[in-house]
Amino acid sequence: MDHNTLLDLATNLGYELAMAGAETFRVEESILRIMAAYGVNAEVFAITNYLVVTINDENGKPITRMRRIGTHGNNLDSVEKFSNLSRAICNRKPAPEEGLNWFDHVRKEQLCSYTLPMQYTGYFLGAAGHTLFFGGNWIDSLCGGICGLLVGFVSQFLGKWKANAFFSTIASAFLMAMLTYGMHTMGITQNPDAVNIGALMILVPGLLFTNAMRDIIYGDTNSGINRIVQVALTAVAIALGTATAWQFASTIWVTPVSVLSIQYPMLVQCFFAFLGCMGFVILFNIHGHGSPLCALGGALTWAVYLIAQRLSGSDLVSYFWSALFSSLYSEVMARIRKSPAISYLVISIFPIIPGAGAYYTMNYAVQGEMELFASKGMFTAAIAGVMAVGILLGSSGFRMYSDWKMHRI
Repeated sequence: MDHNTLLDLATNLGYELAMAGAETFRVEESILRIMAAYGVNAEVFAITNYLVVTINDENGKPITRMRRIGTHGNNLDSVEKFSNLSRAICNRKPAPEEGLNWFDHVRKEQLCSYTLPMQYTGYFLGAAGHTLFFGGNWIDSLCGGICGLLVGFVSQFLGKWKANAFFSTIASAFLMAMLTYGMHTMGITQNPDAVNIGALMILVPGLLFTNAMRDIIYGDTNSGINRIVQVALTAVAIALGTATAWQFASTIWVTPVSVLSIQYPMLVQCFFAFLGCMGFVILFNIHGHGSPLCALGGALTWAVYLIAQRLSGSDLVSYFWSALFSSLYSEVMARIRKSPAISYLVISIFPIIPGAGAYYTMNYAVQGEMELFASKGMFTAAIAGVMAVGILLGSSGFRMYSDWKMHRI
């Protein structure tokens, strides 16, 4: 057996998983399982931007592969395909050369993503659905969808020019908010807050947040903290873009004022959550029969939130139970459909991500309402905290149960 070829196979597969947006523990476990299947001991070190794999060849000489991991994608279909390839290699143990052929075949397949029109459909649907979800009317929803298209265009345009992610987020948020306030000044939209929040959900780093929690669960604390810092920086970039747009709009037009949000019935809210999540199913490149189940998880998560709110009367308790449900739902669906749990978790968690809280926090800061800014900011941070606890408990509890069941057998 050629140890160098085997090392190339395992390292390349781990690299592709990382680039597609997989959790750090999934990258490490996939490499270790492939090596173990061939009876080779390996040392793997992975963080968000670096991968090192070391083994000993047949003569006992150590050989190492190092890969620099660039900007992570949101291609959850690739995560699923390469995870399935890892399982197939472990089960069938092909010659390393043949395994590399399998890898090349999957890599060429995974380049096939949604067409550009479908991607923009995802931008429109994700923003329009969440505009309705946050209390906008149907005209607001149309405006939100248009703003979502603008966010998609700016993000993709700046991405082609390799623009810094922080700058790209600021630019997207600023231009989107200016378009919203412009339509509000012309009397087209009555609830610019709902339009802004709905479109800004596209920029919310949901995958980073969920991966951070799951990395911490599996002991990759450094990677988890690194991702949390990236989440915080993205939130700051969104805030800077929208705050600057509010200042511009207040100066050149009139100060934007929203009407009260519409309180839709429970089932209608869940349907809007499903619509918005279907947009993100497209944006995260999730294919197959499991894609509607990801969006269904978002609708069910919001239903759990509403039920918990009626029973407890506490927003924080409701966020905890809905995050716990989302985590358990993703783990169960992953076992049933033999696919990564992250595909279900990152979509189903979107309806309870405190995007509105972050938006209003920065609005209060720009308007000089420092007491409201402090209270809203602390409450939003508390929401993120209880959500993290819910996700951690759900995933940890399910893993403990799975380990107990395996040892029992």
